[in-house]
Amino acid sequence: MAESSTLDVQLIAASQFRMPSGIEWQADETATDAEAIVEFAGRACYETWDKPNPHTRANDAYLRHIIDVGHDALLEHATATVYIRGLSRVAGNELLRHRHFSFSQLSQRYVHAGAGEVVVPEAIADDEELRRMFLNAVDEARFVHDELLTALEENMAAEPNALLRAKKARQAARAILPNATETRFVVTGNYRAWRSFIAARASEHADVEIRSLAVACLELLRGEAPVLFSDFLISDLADGTRMATSPYIA
Repeated sequence: MAESSTLDVQLIAASQFRMPSGIEWQADETATDAEAIVEFAGRACYETWDKPNPHTRANDAYLRHIIDVGHDALLEHATATVYIRGLSRVAGNELLRHRHFSFSQLSQRYVHAGAGEVVVPEAIADDEELRRMFLNAVDEARFVHDELLTALEENMAAEPNALLRAKKARQAARAILPNATETRFVVTGNYRAWRSFIAARASEHADVEIRSLAVACLELLRGEAPVLFSDFLISDLADGTRMATSPYIA
């Protein structure tokens, strides 16, 4: 029987700041690497290394000013990479629409689906009968997939290259796999792209699954750059799911 997969998002890489020589400036001790990079980039534009404006002398005040005036191009200098598991392929297709990210996705041509895991939609997961119907349908689709895969491999028996034979069979058989099939991603984006993604997908109007992903990413990225994401407010909706909004992003 198909197994239900749960969302798992982990931060695996983030930008590190290295102070260049010959510059009379020092990052605040409280600033994270990402926050120091963004401030440095902004000060490099005007060479305000001596921090002439007392209102933006501190890193957090400087970054909040950048966000307030919409000078968020500076956020493109810092990046973060996450590894995502437990996402359905249908939600993965929505994620892929955010073209400012860089993606590496689990291959269905090389990785055999096996028993596989699926993401059960929220509206189905909480109802025992609907969940049973859903998982039964998934099992039926996987049974047909496996039968089709076996038949394809037999039809391609004349192909001497076993790897090529398996790849051709899987790429044809995968067409019948459910949209709920779990996929996995490595996603890299700059902080401007991450803010844009969170603003669009953490909205209460977004699909529940990708909204959960956006909120999870927000929580991770706050650990790397708390000031750059401090304007987002996470709140609970009546159905028990969460959303996030920012007054700076319509």
